[in-house]
Amino acid sequence: MLNIANILTIMRLVLVPVFVVFLFVGPHEDGWRIAAFAAYAVAAITDQIDGAVARRHGLVTEFGAFVDPVADKALTGAALVSLSILDEIPWAVTVVVVGRELGVTLLRLWVIRHGVIAASRGGKLKTLLLNISLGLAVLPLTGPAAAVSDAVLAAGVVVAVATGVDYVARALKLRRASGSPSTLDEEPDEGPGEAASGTGRNADAG
Repeated sequence: MLNIANILTIMRLVLVPVFVVFLFVGPHEDGWRIAAFAAYAVAAITDQIDGAVARRHGLVTEFGAFVDPVADKALTGAALVSLSILDEIPWAVTVVVVGRELGVTLLRLWVIRHGVIAASRGGKLKTLLLNISLGLAVLPLTGPAAAVSDAVLAAGVVVAVATGVDYVARALKLRRASGSPSTLDEEPDEGPGEAASGTGRNADAG
């Protein structure tokens, strides 16, 4: 279970409370904000590489497939809720994105007996945009830099909603097709390249 890919995933999960603590210890102090950004950035980077490492070296495990999407959702959700509490991200954004994540998870459970909905480029783009925007939002930015952060976050929300709607359509199609298990191109919540197949790491991520 403790291969390099799973260690990276566990590291991401452990960094979630570290990030939150750094953010709230000194919410208006540049040093603590930079420390929180560093924790978030390291966690986001592990999201980009753990799945690729697992597949490349044959380290795919059931533990990794289960814990990885949990770690991803925990990281994004913690950042959104924390920044909303600090009045730095509108609660409407947090409700939409977190609601979308919960909805996709429930849909996946609904169709799991009929087949696997694999990762899509849209989902990977959503994860990338949210990670970039939330990381920037943690930094003490002002002026044009803050505007860029807001623009990237808006793009991430749009992609999140679009891929969520697409997920519903594909889930319904899979249910109608039923018969034998199948795999449809679908959207991931996880980092690029993490759900390439039904047996791959994070194939059940969304």
